[in-house]
Amino acid sequence: MGEENEGLDFNSVIFRAYDIRGVFGEELSCEVMYEIARAIGTMARKKNQQNIIVGRDGRISSPELHQVLIDGLRSTGIDIIDIGIVPTPATYFASYHLQANNCVMITGSHNAAEYNGLKTVIVNNPLSGTGIQEIRQYLISKEYEVGQGTLQHKDISTDYIQRILSGVNVAEKTPLKIVVDCGNGSAGEIAPRLFDALNCNAVMMFSEIDGSFPNHHPDPSQPENLKALIDKIKEEKADIGFAFDGDGDRLGVVDADGNIIWPDRQLMLLAKDVLSRNKGSHIIFDVKCTRHLKSIIESNNGKALMWKTGHSFIKHKMNEVNAPLAGEMSGHIFFKERWYGFDDALYTTARFIEIFSNSK
Repeated sequence: MGEENEGLDFNSVIFRAYDIRGVFGEELSCEVMYEIARAIGTMARKKNQQNIIVGRDGRISSPELHQVLIDGLRSTGIDIIDIGIVPTPATYFASYHLQANNCVMITGSHNAAEYNGLKTVIVNNPLSGTGIQEIRQYLISKEYEVGQGTLQHKDISTDYIQRILSGVNVAEKTPLKIVVDCGNGSAGEIAPRLFDALNCNAVMMFSEIDGSFPNHHPDPSQPENLKALIDKIKEEKADIGFAFDGDGDRLGVVDADGNIIWPDRQLMLLAKDVLSRNKGSHIIFDVKCTRHLKSIIESNNGKALMWKTGHSFIKHKMNEVNAPLAGEMSGHIFFKERWYGFDDALYTTARFIEIFSNSK
């Protein structure tokens, strides 16, 4: 259903529970993105914020949306730090690392190539629910702040890699042989550099950033999208394989025999490790995970906490109970132990490499 206001027609379906997302050119246009940017800038200014990090994925529509997003934010007086094409977790990282406290990532995430959208953080809180609806209300009222923000460009990829390296302890033994399927997503430039720095023998697949996703759909939570990875693991006789979604915040894991390690099983492995240092802590998981996860957490001196699905909801709950680890069946894994509490497939992969390298 469309809503009109002084010539602007927008489809309310783009305002989801924890992000903004739609088919580019149909549900999400450059005109609507400009207004959304003005709304986000206004919300940030009303919270006395001045700087916003902007990142984007490699989708075909992202350059157009990127330009109007920056223009719209600057029109409210917001200063922009543009970090270019990066995985979503690198945008979250930049918000902390550059002490901006705010970021907007243009990404269609794990969805098909024709989709795009926004993941937004204001004052270190991911927008969801009422925050997303507040943006929609601004599109109707048009009561925007007015100003002229500045623009600077910054490459944070090396800082991001170095920060991951500082938070893991990989054993100096024979390197793990891993296969990594970047799915032609925006992790494709950083991932090879990270795994080289982690001393892995890494076989990279589909690391060329290509927003048409020519090799398979960019969602590792679906088994059909892991077939190429499984075949490559067997061909290379690798120790383990990893797959990222279109923006690098969902993780798929496959063992040496080609078996998929589903996210709730991933959480079992990670929880055992994290709880060995954080006894009595909460481990959060969503309702789609196996009931066996609860018993594994509790048998390792943890407190199992089931919570509602959605990265924004999980992050809020992690902060509330100070949980060191959380995860969803969709493949989002969140670390607060040694990390920032956001979902990050590259950092989670590094933590798996730490565990496996020390047990090999």
